[in-house]
Amino acid sequence: MKSYTFFLFALLLFSFAAQGQTNAPQLGKNTVKEVIAAMTIQEKAQLVVGATELKKASSADTGTTIGFTEQKVPGAAGIMAAIPRLGIPALIVSDGPAGVRINVVRKTDKSRRYYATAFPVGTSLASTWDTELVEEVGRAFGNEVREYGIDILLAPGMNIHRNLLNGRNFEYYSEDPLISGKMAGAIVRGIQSNGVGTSIKHFSGNNQEANRNGVNVIVSERALREIYLKGFRIAVKESNPWTVMSSYNKLNGIFTAESYDLLSTILRDEWKFEGFVMSDWGGGRDRPAMIRAGNDLIMPGRPGQSDMIVAAVKNGTLSMQALDSSVERILNIILKSPTFNKRPYSDKPDLKAHAEVVRRAGAEAMVLLKNERQTLPFGSKVKSIAVFGNTSFKTIAGGWGSGDVNKAYVISVIKGIGNAGYKPDADLKRDYLRYFTKDSADQMAAGAKWPKAAPELMLQDSVIFKKAEECDIAVLTIGRNSGETSDRDLEKNYHLLPAEIAQMNKIAAAFHARGKKLVIVLNVAGVIDMKGWKESADAILLAWQPGQEAGNSVADVLSGKVNPSGKLATTFPVNYEDISSAKNFPGTPVEKPLNVTYQEGIYVGYRYHDTFKVPVSYEFGYGLSYTKFAVTDFRPGRPSANGNFEVTCRVKNTGTVAGRQVVQLYVSAPVKNLDKPAQELKSFAKTKLLAPGESQQIRFSIKGADLASFYSDRSEWITDAGRYEVRIGFSSRDIEKKGTFVLNASIPVEKTHRVLQPVEQIKEYKP
Repeated sequence: MKSYTFFLFALLLFSFAAQGQTNAPQLGKNTVKEVIAAMTIQEKAQLVVGATELKKASSADTGTTIGFTEQKVPGAAGIMAAIPRLGIPALIVSDGPAGVRINVVRKTDKSRRYYATAFPVGTSLASTWDTELVEEVGRAFGNEVREYGIDILLAPGMNIHRNLLNGRNFEYYSEDPLISGKMAGAIVRGIQSNGVGTSIKHFSGNNQEANRNGVNVIVSERALREIYLKGFRIAVKESNPWTVMSSYNKLNGIFTAESYDLLSTILRDEWKFEGFVMSDWGGGRDRPAMIRAGNDLIMPGRPGQSDMIVAAVKNGTLSMQALDSSVERILNIILKSPTFNKRPYSDKPDLKAHAEVVRRAGAEAMVLLKNERQTLPFGSKVKSIAVFGNTSFKTIAGGWGSGDVNKAYVISVIKGIGNAGYKPDADLKRDYLRYFTKDSADQMAAGAKWPKAAPELMLQDSVIFKKAEECDIAVLTIGRNSGETSDRDLEKNYHLLPAEIAQMNKIAAAFHARGKKLVIVLNVAGVIDMKGWKESADAILLAWQPGQEAGNSVADVLSGKVNPSGKLATTFPVNYEDISSAKNFPGTPVEKPLNVTYQEGIYVGYRYHDTFKVPVSYEFGYGLSYTKFAVTDFRPGRPSANGNFEVTCRVKNTGTVAGRQVVQLYVSAPVKNLDKPAQELKSFAKTKLLAPGESQQIRFSIKGADLASFYSDRSEWITDAGRYEVRIGFSSRDIEKKGTFVLNASIPVEKTHRVLQPVEQIKEYKP
């Protein structure tokens, strides 16, 4: 009888407990604030710490611990915590600046492969100067995010190309914040149109991989606001990303993930960002300080981190209000997510359709750097092609690290040339494929688990001479790759090796001696040195890393199916030493830099080269076409009282084939109380495909605020009085038309907070 009474008592207790669980507020049915009010301090702490590397809760658990929900997308970068009793699911986040990064093989389903599309890398997309196309890429990209059951994509990366040796520059867009912001905004709009989220990254100052987890970036507030934060601000304003990812580095002495000035004062108070901030994986050090600063989600999550948050609240070093604010921001995004809204997903995105988008975008991004004596396009005059270079056969779709993609295939340059109807030389193809097989076997025999890229195959002179006799033209692909965790090697990655240059010159000499030509294709992750060899080439096509359809995209341009319209979004210097950050990259000490000082200030990229009159190999905005264009009917409007003005012009195709052109608007501002760059890009537009003789009107609307400079001593953006020059052109050094206007009075634009001051005085470059 006693045991029976005890059983009834236990059953009654369980019933009450279950009823309590059922009556608990539910996310989506109750308000967010009601849900937060019902959460225990442990549950709040659990929600702000990722669940990736924590054990699944036991069956005896209440269901409120981290990791209760199994990760549903193998290979995804992380998972958030679930609290089932309150209706809070675990969201999945995935890497993917150039494509969804997930595992191809799944233990639970060995019947198929889970491939994703490798899209053109960030630098490639920026070279299109076409925000509509980039948004279209985003829509395709976002479809794969949705169809693979992912909630938030950890992309786009949008740090500035401060130095061309940064190992992750391929993920990023440009040396210019306007291009970076516009491109990021476009791809975010496209991705999020699928009902999934993005995380723009790495906020901010993560412009190198050398000791990225600990280096202290020392930068003036002006340079920070005008160069390194401006692109993020544009993206936040124009696309409303769901989340922002804080970077690894310190910024003027404080880890960005712990910087209240950066994450709360600037991002939220000044820019009105509405989403939540997550850390980079393992970013930050002081977990309670991260929550205090406004870094809402600590990723990927480690055992004991939620306990740190609980302890900090109990001992008073972290306020409940700060914790509740982070929880609220996270819950507001969860409400929008596919997982919360139980949106079905297929695990079968339309990879074939997306490959067509890749092919088109990759071709539109290619920059024709050189084209002597109409070497390109091939047209019908070329039949047989001698294809040289390792990378013609092992073409690089994208960089390595979190920016890599597990794709089904990569179309090589030689395959693309064959697909376009040309005849690649069979002997060379055989020699290269044999070489790759032998090199891999040699490396494996030497104990290499993962064979490295083979050194460039050095051909005998007799082979080169024979192919110059037999083939109509030569195509040589130069490859360079880079990725996460390390910066590029100056001598081996930026410079071409002496043997590479020697062989290139031999190929050029052999073909030129027979009245034939050499085309160089650059399949590279970043800017490379052009000295000592570019004169040997009759044409140079910069392909960057155009995604998995690389070879087809290259062939579309070489053949003339696509008229190249890409423009450089980053400068090619004459010498590495000519760039403004060369003397202070990656910082001191060089082996593992603890500090890096941005002594160049605002003079990054073309702002430096144009202001200090430094020669370049190819300037910002540069890119050739198979046709010619001219600017006509240039009409700069008069500015209004607040400095707003319009510029109109017509762009005419004056050549013989259809093509597109990028129209670039630069402004030179008056220099009085503050030094300024010689000119800055303020707007751009890309024409439609114009037939020969056809023209298109272009209209630019510029706001007075767009002309403002940041006065650190006043903590204010001000558009100065004086004479401005408006320049319309096809690159920063190819200006077609100019006009001037005068602002009679300075215009205060925005008062800001005095924050993020450098910890030491910086002797910045001045003109």
